[in-house]
Amino acid sequence: MIVGAGFVGLLSLFPHPSTAYSAIGAGAGHSVGEITAAVGAGVLTAEQAMVFVRERGSAMADAAARTATGMSAVLGGDADAVVTACDAVGLTAANINGAGQIVVAGTQTQLAAFADNPPEGCRVRPLEVAGAFHTEHMAPAVGHLDKLSNAITTHDPRIRLLSNADGRVVHDGRDVLRRLVHQVSNPVRWDLCMETMADLGVTAILEIPPAGTLTGLAKRALPGVETLAVKTPDDLDAAWAMIQSHGTVSDLDSNPTWRMLVAPGKGTFQRTLDAVAGDELPQSTLVGSVDTLRGSTPVHAPHGGVLVEWLVEDGDPVSPGQPLVRLHPISDHSEGVYA
Repeated sequence: MIVGAGFVGLLSLFPHPSTAYSAIGAGAGHSVGEITAAVGAGVLTAEQAMVFVRERGSAMADAAARTATGMSAVLGGDADAVVTACDAVGLTAANINGAGQIVVAGTQTQLAAFADNPPEGCRVRPLEVAGAFHTEHMAPAVGHLDKLSNAITTHDPRIRLLSNADGRVVHDGRDVLRRLVHQVSNPVRWDLCMETMADLGVTAILEIPPAGTLTGLAKRALPGVETLAVKTPDDLDAAWAMIQSHGTVSDLDSNPTWRMLVAPGKGTFQRTLDAVAGDELPQSTLVGSVDTLRGSTPVHAPHGGVLVEWLVEDGDPVSPGQPLVRLHPISDHSEGVYA
């Protein structure tokens, strides 16, 4: 239902989905909403996504039935203190949402122990859910989804697509799908997604149905950023006005004859590949890394290709989603197709 509502919202705003690529600078979704975002970015079709969602729900329900687990929202307090308290009783900080909100998950015994001795300044509210989602308790579901993913074709995102895993911009469609598979047993780092939005200089956030929660977080974490939750058809005119006022043309071509490798986050580009225009790069070639305060993230050429040009120099500061290298797919290069 959540994903279906998102599709209806997207189609209401963009009856021709490709028009979104020239108006939306970045996209992201929280938990199952990340699947909706993948469709909006052109990675998956709606039909593929609905099959994936069905199998995801079934596999997670089966995993949840194995042990009595649950989740609780923790409001207020210090985020580091909450994570430390989680670790002390064996819980997982399953959703780190930013703006003073963390959702913890684990066994009912662990949740009770946490509630009996919460960190200072925190309020703990049990959630009515069927299990400890986004934790190791969902590991059995990963195997099923991994097998399913082998039969799913993907396309690279047409806009900057942010990942729940680490807030990074993901430019490879197979990597997006891999992250969706493993997302069910790993924490959602929405706080890092919002950090990347800030790094991108986002000026407005439009939340599609079912809407309200994420714009509420953004209002607290991203002051000065305009927000709008599309809850009913009456909100569509305001949504269109926001898009026209804040929309930006993505520098990721919606119908490219080449591929670009982009920066996964804000930082400094460190080039490790000694290659020049015309060199052929095998699949998964490491071209460099982006060094940030959170560590170093490698940048690979997942599909390989023929190097057309370097778009940044070694040591240059880069922003999330900034193009680093332009490549021609090898098949296109052999046919003499150039942008």
